[in-house]
Amino acid sequence: MQEPLQKRLAVLVDADNAQPSIVDGLLEEIAKYGVASVKRIYGDWTSPNLRGWKEVLLEYSIQPIQQFSYTTGKNSTDSAMIIDAMDLLYTNKMDGFCIVSSDSDFTRLSARIREAGLTVYGFGQEKTPKSFVGACDKFIYTEILRKKAKDDSAESETPTAKKAKATDLRRDSKLVNLLRNATEDSADDDGWAHLAEVGQNIANKSSEFDPRNYGYRKLGELVRAVGLFEVIERANENSPGKSIFVRDKRRK
Repeated sequence: MQEPLQKRLAVLVDADNAQPSIVDGLLEEIAKYGVASVKRIYGDWTSPNLRGWKEVLLEYSIQPIQQFSYTTGKNSTDSAMIIDAMDLLYTNKMDGFCIVSSDSDFTRLSARIREAGLTVYGFGQEKTPKSFVGACDKFIYTEILRKKAKDDSAESETPTAKKAKATDLRRDSKLVNLLRNATEDSADDDGWAHLAEVGQNIANKSSEFDPRNYGYRKLGELVRAVGLFEVIERANENSPGKSIFVRDKRRK
């Protein structure tokens, strides 16, 4: 059987709004969604502020695009990224875009790319304006992508800081409502919902949701940790292995 073709992705990085410490985690994350066919990073490479990026460009085959700062206070880097993105969009060779920045200037660009039927993955800091976050199909906070310290164990359970405790998770009304609503919307008559469908429902409702933001690698781990849901495993009828199903305990 022929393997399905992976998505061709254009990775555009705003060097002024991203740190080189995320590069390992960034490219690993992008590899989950497709192949980084285009990798470009934009900035004024005559500036000493981008020295850290210069040291990793060759290793990761990221093409630097020079953009001089013609006027103080004006971000010409953003304009260069937007122009290149539109050029790539009109070639019809890309399946999606990865925009790496915490700048709200890319909100309209993301919306325009999605209007054309392509997927947009955003990467930025937690301070990224909600307008840009919401304009992406999926938004990943770069805090969870930062390179681990050298003394970190390779067996570490999570790529983030400490796992949030159950009591703290249950106090997060936004998280609880998101999980409960997604479960209810995906549930059968008995209240049971396939975890994969719950995850897709959440992705449709909240582009920035990621269990790693709470210290958990997978959605199933987070759902179990919250303690508000029943979790069972069922054997698959037409394939090996088991599937996870969840139900709001209030439906019991």
